[in-house]
Amino acid sequence: MKNRLIFVISGLGLLAALAGAYLMNRTSKPQSPLFAPTANPYADGIFANGIVESAQTNGSNINIYPEVAGTVAKVVVTEGDTVTAGQTLMVLDDTAQRLVVEQQKSQAEATLAALEELKAQPRKETLAASKAQLDLAAANERTAQDQFDKQKASFDIEPRSVSRDVLDNARNALKTAQASREVAKRQYELVRAGAWSYDIRNLQKQYEALSSSSKAAEVLLGKYTIKAPVDGVVLALNTSSGSYISAQGVYDTYTQANKPAIMMGGKQDYLNVRCYIDEILINRLPSPGVIKAQMSIRGSGLHIPLEFVRIQPYVSPKISLSDQRQERVDLRVLPVIFRFAKTAEMKIYPGQLVDVYVGHN
Repeated sequence: MKNRLIFVISGLGLLAALAGAYLMNRTSKPQSPLFAPTANPYADGIFANGIVESAQTNGSNINIYPEVAGTVAKVVVTEGDTVTAGQTLMVLDDTAQRLVVEQQKSQAEATLAALEELKAQPRKETLAASKAQLDLAAANERTAQDQFDKQKASFDIEPRSVSRDVLDNARNALKTAQASREVAKRQYELVRAGAWSYDIRNLQKQYEALSSSSKAAEVLLGKYTIKAPVDGVVLALNTSSGSYISAQGVYDTYTQANKPAIMMGGKQDYLNVRCYIDEILINRLPSPGVIKAQMSIRGSGLHIPLEFVRIQPYVSPKISLSDQRQERVDLRVLPVIFRFAKTAEMKIYPGQLVDVYVGHN
């Protein structure tokens, strides 16, 4: 009985092994792909990786960096907004710079007031006071002259009537009165002549220098308001209110690199596609007159014909689109720019990676 049970168990094990071997060796039917794989539409086309960019006459996306450092006080726009040239995008805290502008304006205004005061000379009240001093000096001179004449006449008639000491004092008093009148006369002429031309010129130059400093401070104050340089679309805001930004941009804690405060692109009627042609395929690149291309969107069956725009005539090291610091540089590529008309149905955005085949007519 025991031997019979062993044979039954052995038979069941053999059947299980045969069933397992059959199932393991059976070929499963492959699943249908979610989308049709990309195929080369050209007989002699070359493949390239591409990235979607905003359409620019030259260059790529517009990276906006502040010209001054400061704390972001207010962000006026949001990502995706269409803006016009000169429209305010962001405002930095300008409290200190605004006080500098007010101070320099006040200094310039004070200097201008002093300059106008010099140009308005002589003041009639000052001239009248100087004329009165001249009249007083003249009266004192006449009094001293009379005293001297009397003493001199008495001395001439009878030398013993007047001592020489008294006569000398009268003569000295006359000379002092004459000198005082001459000083008062010169002072009156100086007041009547008005301000010296050199003083006016010096103050004029000071006013011009302070005015220039005030204007420069106002220009610097304007840089605390970041405005759109051209018409376009806000693609990315890399900062927010309360953040500190500098002329080097914004520090990104994820990539550990500086990024522009704002990234703008052109109007979305057209989008560019920047393709990177491997250096070993450059000799197979068609001439600009006959070049054509087709773009495939990853994850979809969408194929879009591209229009040739230009070749960036500089072969540069290939970079990683996610982290440039970790990319190998033993491969060099030639950037070629195409473009296509974007419709409302297309879910394509700048920064999107695409596959591109380049051929010729």
